[in-house]
Amino acid sequence: MEDYTTSYHALPILLTLLFLSNFHTSLASTSSTTTEKYKTYIKTACNSTTYPKECNNALLPFASKIKANPQKLCNTALSISIKAAKNCSSTISKLSKNKGLTHSEVAIIKDCTENIKDSVDELKQSLNEMGHLGRSNVKAQIYDIKTWVSAALTDENTCTDGFDGMSVSKTVKNTIRKSILSVATPTSNALSLINRLYPY
Repeated sequence: MEDYTTSYHALPILLTLLFLSNFHTSLASTSSTTTEKYKTYIKTACNSTTYPKECNNALLPFASKIKANPQKLCNTALSISIKAAKNCSSTISKLSKNKGLTHSEVAIIKDCTENIKDSVDELKQSLNEMGHLGRSNVKAQIYDIKTWVSAALTDENTCTDGFDGMSVSKTVKNTIRKSILSVATPTSNALSLINRLYPY
C-alpha cells in the first residue's frame, strides 16, 4: 500500500517533467525552423549579388539579428563594408611607412588613402540614411543611398587604376589590390542588395 501511494504521488511529478521536456523540445524545434527561415531569406537575397558566396559568409552569422527585414539586411551589409574600408585604409596607410618607395608609389599610396577615406565617408552617409529610412521621401532617400554606395565603389576601384603607366613594385601593387578587393567585394554586394530590395 505504501509503495502504491508513493508511486501515485510521484505520477504528477513525472507527468510535469514529461510535459516540460516536450515543451522545451518543441521550442527548440520552432527556434531552429525560424533560424533556417532567416538564413534562407539571406541566401535568396545574396543570390542576386556579384559575389554570393562572400555575401553569405558575411551575412549568415547575423541571421538572428537581420531576421527577414530588408532594412536590417542592408544596414548590416553597409556596416560590414565600412569595417572593410577602414581595414583597407589602415593597410594602405602602413605602406607609406615602407622604406625605399619610389615617387610614383608614394603618390599612388597617397591618392589611394584619400580615395578610401572618401569611400568610408560615403558608406557612413549611406548607413545613416538607411537607419532613418521613412523619415522623409523614401524614394529620394534610396536614390541618395545608391548614389553614395556607387561613389564609394568607384573610389575604391580608382586606387588600382593608378597603376596604369606607373612604376610600382610587385609588393605595393599586390598589397593594394588585395586590400581593395577586400572592401570592393562587400561594397558591391551591399549595392546589389539595396538595388534588389529597394528597386526604385
